[in-house]
Amino acid sequence: MAVTRRRFLGGAAAAAFAAGWPYRLVDRIAGPTPRDTGAELLADHSGALPLEQHLVNGLRTVVDGGTPVTVPPLHHAVVTAVLDLPATTVALQQAQQALESVLVGLEAARLLTFRPTGLSLAVAWGLPYFRRLPSTLTGGLLPVDLDASGSTGTTTPALLDAIAFASDPTDLLLEQNDVAFVLASDHLADIASAVDAVVNGPAGALFQVTSIRRGFVDARHVGTGVESLTKRMAMAAGVPGAKSIPESAQLFLGFTSTQQAALGPSTIANLESLPGMTDQWPDGYFRHGTAMHLSHIFEDLESWYGVGYRQRATFSINPSVRPHRGTQTIPQGPGQTESLAQVQADYGTYRFVGHSASMQPVSRLPGPVTDNYGNLYPAGTAIPQRADFNTLDNPFSYSADPLGDRMSPLPAAGVHFLAFTPTSGSFHQLRHAMDGQYGPDGDLGFEAVHGPFNNILRTTHRQNYLVPPRVHRSFPLAELLD
Repeated sequence: MAVTRRRFLGGAAAAAFAAGWPYRLVDRIAGPTPRDTGAELLADHSGALPLEQHLVNGLRTVVDGGTPVTVPPLHHAVVTAVLDLPATTVALQQAQQALESVLVGLEAARLLTFRPTGLSLAVAWGLPYFRRLPSTLTGGLLPVDLDASGSTGTTTPALLDAIAFASDPTDLLLEQNDVAFVLASDHLADIASAVDAVVNGPAGALFQVTSIRRGFVDARHVGTGVESLTKRMAMAAGVPGAKSIPESAQLFLGFTSTQQAALGPSTIANLESLPGMTDQWPDGYFRHGTAMHLSHIFEDLESWYGVGYRQRATFSINPSVRPHRGTQTIPQGPGQTESLAQVQADYGTYRFVGHSASMQPVSRLPGPVTDNYGNLYPAGTAIPQRADFNTLDNPFSYSADPLGDRMSPLPAAGVHFLAFTPTSGSFHQLRHAMDGQYGPDGDLGFEAVHGPFNNILRTTHRQNYLVPPRVHRSFPLAELLD
């Protein structure tokens, strides 16, 4: 443990998180943010913590032009790591106890509350971890993608290795981390405390940190005309194109991404929620868990803002949208969902497809669905739950392999993209659609979306993870080893 502690505290990782430039500016610009009282915490969830790790309670809502917008936590961080222990029963079970003790301690201290006024923390596990375990164990308990298995005729796991997509660059890195810790809070100090507890506490000897990824989201000022943290941070960092970011933008590209009607509601992205999606209903080991995709994407703001507002709106949403100039939150609820036939018609008329519309044939429910918990979702309901955030990392705040990760000290506009979906396969299907690829139902061709939207994005890293339920968050399945 002492070696790991010195390795972290004495290296660039400590400087990246403790000093935190430019992210230490976030609190200075944003000002103080409130905390919940004990009574408010009790009223919100009756003293019980959620079964899911990936859901955040107590999120605020603002309204822009009549459209409700969810306000995500202000600060975000992801810490990835590889394990530094033998794959033996004793070692894994002791590691499970050590990590869980740290996380329970954060909960007991009322730091880990799964609320933005406190802290949310999800522990996600990559395929390299599960490959350390006996196949006799994982083969019977890891989630199976029933939908994909039925289509292919072979058993398809719900957790798959990440892949490169048509619009990805040739130098994309497909990562092989064992674990990722996903943290979010309105208070940077709470994230720092949790990272310190996990990496430098009793569980610190278990991991070698491979990257630290940091960023922020400011949806509090959407539609108000008040200069948002998003623009101010980009300006302070001297990012090319920052002056063109709309005053109250949530993300660097200007349009609002967390309108409530366009986000997967409640537990819809859980492994077990949608009937027939996986084998985790009714009593799967990973019930109340989900699949997660993590990637880093550079954004070319100069090229993006080099075209007019109307073009950016059509590139972002669909070719026929006609919002008032300057509108940031363009409604994308179930009533504005495009079918594959409509997307194909758009392309036939305009010779391009909007970014949001391209994915809607696979990211929205094609008809009304009652999930396994009795929740009724109308046609057009979104399935993915996005948790992405602005970043000035280039591409990370810290890397254990700066040369391999192509690190630069210069800030760069980008996004750490996180999405929770019922399976890795469903995310892959969605991402193929973003490139205008719909399999046997008809491909529109790479340029359908790449020309107007995808060409201002450059993805550097990708990996898929499995997020277990909170009860199995620490070294899942280790307790079942003989």
